[in-house]
Amino acid sequence: MLSNQSPYQEQFHSLLDQLRDEIDALKDEIEELNAENKQLRSKLEEIKDGQTDIYSAISESERLSMRHQVLGLIAKIDNHLEQETEES
Repeated sequence: MLSNQSPYQEQFHSLLDQLRDEIDALKDEIEELNAENKQLRSKLEEIKDGQTDIYSAISESERLSMRHQVLGLIAKIDNHLEQETEES
């Protein structure tokens, strides 16, 4: 341990004070970040609650119609690809 007479005592205490100040600043920053994190999580939860998936937002008949359209497009693409391979 440093004696009261030590020439390094003042420097030691100065560095110790700087370290304490830095620790306090980091604690404050952690508090701020935790508060911001909590706010962001709340906003995310609000957004998530407000969303519905595409299928629950449309009726059964609309779903069937969409499925029919998609299957029709797939059939057209398949026909087009088959014609290209026959021509090659």
